[in-house]
Amino acid sequence: MSDSVNLKAKLEAHLSPDQVTLLREAASAARSLSRPLYLVGGVVRDLLMDQPIQDIDLVVEGDVTLLARTLAENLSGDVVAHSQFNTAKVDILGQSIDIVTARHETYRRPGALPTVKPGDIQDDLRRRDFTINAMAVRLSPEPSGKLLDPLDGRRDLSAKLVRVLHPGSFRDDATRILRALRYEQRLHFRLEQDTAVLLRRDLSMLDTIGGHRLRRELALTFHEREPRPILARLAHLGVLGSLHPPLARNRDMESMLARLHHGIPRLQLLHYLAWLAYPLRPAEAEGLIARLAMPKRWAAVVRDTVSTRHFATELTSSASPAAVYRRLSGLSLEAVQVAAALETNGAARESMTRYAEEWRKVRPLLTGQDIVKLGVAQGPQVGELLDLLLEARLKGGTTTRAEERALVRQRLEEP
Repeated sequence: MSDSVNLKAKLEAHLSPDQVTLLREAASAARSLSRPLYLVGGVVRDLLMDQPIQDIDLVVEGDVTLLARTLAENLSGDVVAHSQFNTAKVDILGQSIDIVTARHETYRRPGALPTVKPGDIQDDLRRRDFTINAMAVRLSPEPSGKLLDPLDGRRDLSAKLVRVLHPGSFRDDATRILRALRYEQRLHFRLEQDTAVLLRRDLSMLDTIGGHRLRRELALTFHEREPRPILARLAHLGVLGSLHPPLARNRDMESMLARLHHGIPRLQLLHYLAWLAYPLRPAEAEGLIARLAMPKRWAAVVRDTVSTRHFATELTSSASPAAVYRRLSGLSLEAVQVAAALETNGAARESMTRYAEEWRKVRPLLTGQDIVKLGVAQGPQVGELLDLLLEARLKGGTTTRAEERALVRQRLEEP
């Protein structure tokens, strides 16, 4: 059940000095409490792949709160404990580590959060998502450094495969569908053959997952260093259509991704969200907002993207900068940028690009108060004159405060 490989030397070579100190102190605290302690999950995978180590996750057999407090006291750290979930976070030596109690999990129904009870390290590894994440390194008791690999994760690492642990994995938790494709593309692996079959079979199980959990998985995808190949796979395999059926209607999602990357140099999360929403009709966009239980900022980007695409027909070559400004002002910048990148009409694309890069930043030099000082009563006329000044600035007709004051006086003198 356990590999004979010892990774102690490899650990010390790949970790920072503070991380080495942290693991040594954690192991010492666990031994003082007679608790088996393990380094688990992605950190072990990355260690075996000679990848940089970012987050440290530990599993203890026994009371996680007691271990966390002991470790924090020994190194003058702070503990944020979550006893309800048998987890603790320790802020120490300038970093945070997560410690959880080894657990056994069962699912009452597909998509439900698991029912958890304490277990040993074997139980804990068998509850995980993929074999490449189901390995551990023993820290306590001695001898430390021994690799535990009950599900042949090293074999799949060598073969560059993403493999689920059992046939019901995606049915238990369909968010694993999105995670499988993230790992596949991030690591430049491929889905193991049976896993690929199971993934396609269980796409409908995404309906069992609540919107906030799906939104979190999408956000993690958008935050990846290279989201494009992951999103292309989500589109190609029908995952996006399973999340929201209208997304399956558009066969151009991958081509749109290419145009998006060409048109926007530094893509952020909300740009990818706007790409997702771009082909939708207004009612379909509302359905996506509801399906993913979107917060206000996300919902605004989705609605604004659909609106900007609709407005594109009005942004012809004859549209003045002021007309474009009035049409697009108040819409999310990300929505406008994505619509500009994806728009096929040259004139509309140019108008949206100029707005995003230049015109949206233009403001009159005079304020409403300045106009009142010129003898204009508070009221609608002040706003009309500000619009006049904005249009003049956009056209290049005024460049100084004196020119704007002259334009206001000129308008006031007109019959």
